[in-house]
Amino acid sequence: MSGTTLAHNRPLTCAPSRAARELGLKRGEFDLAVHLGRIRTVPDEGGGGGRRVPRSEIDRLRSRSESLGESVQVVGTTEAAALMGIPAGRFTRVARLGLVTPVKWYPNRYRAVVWLYLAEELRRFAADEKNARLLTGRTPTDLSDRLKAGTDQRARNWRGRHCGFLLRQADGPWERAGVVAGFLDPGEIDDVLTDPRERAHVTSLRPAPPAHGAPGSPTAQLAEDLMTAADPDEIEWFRHDLAREAAQARAHRPAPGPAVPSRHPAPDRPAHARGLRGWLLRRSPRPAH
Repeated sequence: MSGTTLAHNRPLTCAPSRAARELGLKRGEFDLAVHLGRIRTVPDEGGGGGRRVPRSEIDRLRSRSESLGESVQVVGTTEAAALMGIPAGRFTRVARLGLVTPVKWYPNRYRAVVWLYLAEELRRFAADEKNARLLTGRTPTDLSDRLKAGTDQRARNWRGRHCGFLLRQADGPWERAGVVAGFLDPGEIDDVLTDPRERAHVTSLRPAPPAHGAPGSPTAQLAEDLMTAADPDEIEWFRHDLAREAAQARAHRPAPGPAVPSRHPAPDRPAHARGLRGWLLRRSPRPAH
């Protein structure tokens, strides 16, 4: 018996699409609720790497599905500014400073990034008296100087949030290492993981970027760029975390062999183009809204 059914032919778990319908959520809202840890999922016992929702979880949430829907409401810059009672330009500055964190994004028709934020987080931010100086009057000098220097923490903050979600869903130590590797350029992974078998296994477990556009399209490339750490200290943080996760996985069990084919093979590059220096040289500005 698979464990997915019980007495009275009632399934123990159901597919995400069915769970979303029963909870009165759009699929995007459901996925975001899972992302935020508000809906518990379990691995699909039938294999394939998918996730399912326990029937007990749906029963628990059904009584408060309305508040669940409100908790995953997302807004763009214009709505966010109106919600907080500030001009759109000031909200953008607050977001660029990293004081609020995007939860999702999508490309507009010009392939510029449109960031989305949780409405409930923005309400809390605006209601906190400690943030009043950021919403009215002149921007504090130290923050203004950072803006003039070109700071923009939106992509970085989204990566940190998305990494946390993927780590919560990881099913084992090597899978956790694969999650962290998903935010690094392949050259960085090569530098951190010197054992070919470990490197191949971890690379095979790297999560794909959020789906936007057909594989190989400019929009898909944008998604890949946003998924990859960009700032030197951010790259170093992910490198350190990958080394730590790999060490913990290694202590748990050796990487399986023979080597697993890579899902994201590293392109052929000269040795001097690999690693942190090469990655920084290849970076190009990304448009964002």
